[in-house]
Amino acid sequence: MGLMGRARVEGAWYGMADLHGEQALAILSFVYPNGKEPHLAVVAIDQAHGGFTVDAVIEEPKFLDDLDVRPADPALVAGRILDAFDLTDAVMGAPVADTLPAARAIVLARARAVEHPLRHAPDDTVTSFAGLPDLPGANEAFATLVEFVGDRPSWWSPARVTQFLTSWLPREAILSDAAVSAMPQVLRAWTRHLGDRPEVLQRVEADSRDLPQAMADELRFSLAKRLRLAELRHQGPQD
Repeated sequence: MGLMGRARVEGAWYGMADLHGEQALAILSFVYPNGKEPHLAVVAIDQAHGGFTVDAVIEEPKFLDDLDVRPADPALVAGRILDAFDLTDAVMGAPVADTLPAARAIVLARARAVEHPLRHAPDDTVTSFAGLPDLPGANEAFATLVEFVGDRPSWWSPARVTQFLTSWLPREAILSDAAVSAMPQVLRAWTRHLGDRPEVLQRVEADSRDLPQAMADELRFSLAKRLRLAELRHQGPQD
């Protein structure tokens, strides 16, 4: 019992918990001062519904063997764990696993034991992307994609592709013809960056076919987009 609060952090990992990043795993490894009882504090963080903690467990190091996670800065991972628990506490009735309450105290204690945790740090999924195609309008298309994915860029599923291409883009985005033309290739490159899942690429191909027509269909435009287009027409060509 005297050793319980004296575990020191030895490493950290972060990555997707599932194929499409609907949940992320934040993992910290610890060992006691006597070098015994190495263990992991594992936290599952929801991406599809806002980024709150949905489950947490204490596991043995071999738990890492079958996971697709990458080494990370312990301060960054601890910060993400603390941020996720804060959000869980702020969401009334957040859907969490039955096993979370039993592990909550020790996992939070482990995260707080990491020196200088980085709170509210941006996800580096966007900044590490280096595959932007050399096409007219590609930068504009990518900036629009970044606006859509927001602070959950690793969540990229077939359903999210459909939402982006068939609903969000026509409703909210104002793009040049070049950006509309470049968007499918930008999305292919983004999909490769996130694991090159064939089912996601297939959805990109299918839902990109009618993108020019969808972007030109005024019946799909939101009120905010209509007002912004009217303002741009009123301003006229810019020098």
